[in-house]
Formats: sequence, C-alpha cells, structure tokens
Amino acid sequence: MEKGVTMTSVQVEEHHDGNEAVHAAGQSGDGEGYQRGLGARQIQMIAIGGAIGTGLFLGAGKAIHKAGPSLILAYAIAGLVIFFIMRALGELLMYRPVSGSFSEYAREFMGPFFGFVTGWTYWLFWVVTGITEVTAAAQYMQYWTHDSFPQWAYALVFTVILYGANLISVKLFGELEFWFSMVKVTAIIGMILICVGILTVGFSDAGDTATVAHLWNQGGFFPNGIGSTLMTLQIVMFAFLAVELVGVTAGESKDPKTVLPKAINTVPWRIAVFYVGALIMILSVVPWTEFVPGVSPFVAAFDKMGLGVGAAVVNFVVLTAALSSCNSGMYSTGRMLRDLALNGQGPKFFTRLTKNGLPLIGTTVSAGFMLFGVWINYQWPGEAFNYVVSFATISGMWAWIMILCCQIRYRRKADRGELPQSTFRAPGAPFTSWFALAFIGMVIVMMGVDKDARISLYAAPVWAAILVAAYYFLKKRNPQAAAFSKRKVGVIHPADSAPADKD
Repeated sequence: MEKGVTMTSVQVEEHHDGNEAVHAAGQSGDGEGYQRGLGARQIQMIAIGGAIGTGLFLGAGKAIHKAGPSLILAYAIAGLVIFFIMRALGELLMYRPVSGSFSEYAREFMGPFFGFVTGWTYWLFWVVTGITEVTAAAQYMQYWTHDSFPQWAYALVFTVILYGANLISVKLFGELEFWFSMVKVTAIIGMILICVGILTVGFSDAGDTATVAHLWNQGGFFPNGIGSTLMTLQIVMFAFLAVELVGVTAGESKDPKTVLPKAINTVPWRIAVFYVGALIMILSVVPWTEFVPGVSPFVAAFDKMGLGVGAAVVNFVVLTAALSSCNSGMYSTGRMLRDLALNGQGPKFFTRLTKNGLPLIGTTVSAGFMLFGVWINYQWPGEAFNYVVSFATISGMWAWIMILCCQIRYRRKADRGELPQSTFRAPGAPFTSWFALAFIGMVIVMMGVDKDARISLYAAPVWAAILVAAYYFLKKRNPQAAAFSKRKVGVIHPADSAPADKD
C-alpha cells in the first residue's frame, strides 16, 4: 500500500484554520487512496435509483393496507423532509467531499465519539439493509418457483453473487448500478404510462372500473384515520433510506463539485414521479382494498389488470431493484469500515486496498455478516422482511440525524467566518434542518407505538452500549490517535504517521 494511503483521513482533511493546502487534499481524495472511477451519469443514476428499492416495491404493500390512499400524502411530506436532509448533506459535501462522509462530518462538528458511533452505525445499517434486500429478492423468486426452492437458499446465492461483483472495480460497480437503476426507472415510468392509458382509454380488465375516485370513494382519503397514516411513517422513511449514498461516493467521484449538487437536486422530481406519481396511478387503477401486506403492489396491480406477463416483468424489475440496493450496501460497508480504520476507530487491516483501489477485507467481513440474513430467512421465512425493516430504519435515520446536526453546526461556524462558506448552501437552513430533526423524532415515537417496529427500539440501546464500551476501550489503548483527540490543523502526531501494512 502506498504511503499516502496510510495517513488517516483526519490528518489529510482537517482544515479548521482555513489552510488551503489541507483543504485541497481533502477535496481531491487522493489521500484516501481510492480511484475516482465514478462518472457523472453513474452518480446521477445511483442518486436516482438509490431510493427505489424494497421500501417502495415491497414495503408499500403493507403501508397501503394500513393507510389507504393517504399513503400518498405521507410519501409527499416525508419526501420534503428528505429533500431538506439531502440539501444539508450537499452543503457539507461541497465544503469537504470525502468518502467517509457522515462519520467524517460527525468527527469534525460533533466530536470523535459521534464520528465513531456514526461510522459503525451506518455500517450496521447497510449490513441490515443488505439482509433486507436479499430477503425481498428471495421472496420475489417465490413468484416463479412457488416454494419449490427454499427462500433461504435464494438469499445465500444472491449474497455470494453480489459479493463477487464488488471485488472487481469501482467502475464496474458504477456501471452495474447505472443499468440496475435504468431498469427500475424505465419500469416505473412504463407502469405509470400504462395506468394513464387504462384511465383514459380503458383497456385491460381494470379498464371499466379504473377511476381517480378510488382515492376517496373507498372509505375516504384517510379510510383508517390519520393515526394509521402516521403509523406508516417508519415504512415510508425506510423507503427513502439510501438516498444519502451519494455522500459515500464523494471520494470516488470524478468531479464531485459539479456532479453531486446536480444529483441532489434531482430529489424533488424523483419523489414526485417514482413515489407520489406511481402511487396515485396504482391506487386509481386498483382500489387500495385489493392490496395485501407482503405482496408487491406493482405486481398485484398488473395481476388485477389481467396483464399476467406484465406482472412477471414487474416482478423481475423489483427483483433487480432489491439486488441493486444490496449491491450498494456491499459497496458502502467496505468504505465505511476503511474510514473507521484510517481514523484508529477500527481494526488496522481494514485500511488495506487492492491494486484496483477496493477495500477487500472490509467488504468481505460485511458480506459475512450479511450471511446472517440467510439464517433469518431459514428460521422465519414469512416474517424475515418485517423483522429487519424496523431495525434498518432506526439505524439509517441516525445518519440523517448526524447530517442535520453537523450542517447546523457547520452553518453556524461558516456564518461567523470560522470556516469557508459552502458553494451549495441548503435553502431555509437552519430552520429546515430543525424541522427535519423534529419530523425524524416523531417517526421514532411512532415506531415506539407500533408493536411490530418496537423491536428496533429495544435493540438500539444494546447497540449503543456496545459502541460506548468499544469506543472507550479503543481510546484507552491509543489515546493519542487522531480519532480520540482534538488537534491543531496540519499537526501530524508521530503515533499516527506510522506506515500501514502493505498488500
């Protein structure tokens, strides 16, 4: 491994005194050792497709059953909050684009402990999300095989295949995600156009009954009351998890200053088309009472329309969507583990990169943990998805909380002239950031009320206790490490400058 790669990201990127040379190093990402192999079109499609996964394709079935047409409003409001979060992230990324992203900002603005917690929690989020996605993919395969092949076996096969795909190059990862996202986007737009055709021309089995009046005629817009709609917020927020993945790609983007703002600014229309627009069309063609939990509403809609081939095609699309999201999870977990290791907050061997600039060990360990999902699918094939969704939601929302808190502190320092202003300021901040924090708090309260989601709130304190114990253990072993002590900019401590092992 080259000596430049062995420096911690804290050493390379800290610039509290405005030192331009250090700032430039942080922006280039060269000190991180990654190859900038992700181009503009790949970043754009990763951003567009990142939030189109099982939360929309599978989780929406349960949410429709609970909330009816009012789910459309839930997605719209939550989507606005997501836009506030992404603009807050964008402001931070233009201030300092690094692959460590959330944990790096947490270290700088909240303190070393929060950087440690954020990095490990985001790693856990993607491990759990990977389990969620292979679970969903295994369920989708049952559409064709009807239990002739066990669900857990599908989960195992998919995990192994995606692990192998992540060991080649970041450019290949970007290319796979580009086409995965293209399939998802094309499918949703095609479904919307078919629904428009059914509503206007009246073809298919649903042609005679399709009407936008389904949005209020089947018990009203809030058929089960506003309370039921609020209870779906954790499912809704889970659907948006992964929109922040563009922050992790910052260290491997060819032109982050140009590409990332454009990707973030696509959030409003993404949500308007792929969530709000798609649900309006589906629920206008097929009454909400026809949907059941555990079945993709997209597949169910085509079945109700009498378009059997269409249902099979959509099932293939949602299968690729789940695999795409899991693929993204394996990509981000390896990078997050390496960022932690570079800062002395994880085992040193995670810092090693392959000749292609890939964090092999971190990706391998993460994939190994994802195999736990195979056991979950073996033990509880019917409930596996619901068990892991709620825990993924609470761990993923921690990253959002840190993004918002860091942006509030950064803006405060920038306005005082202590740090350079970002070239991509979040509109309405810090008020929009405070509003988003309050909304996330409400979602967490709703999760505590929901007996199905409450298990994640039981698990969260256990995970927090593990992190606290691990942090102070590591700090005691190496109190002078960059991750555990405040320091002046550009000062490299001797304990931190020792070269890492070579590959």
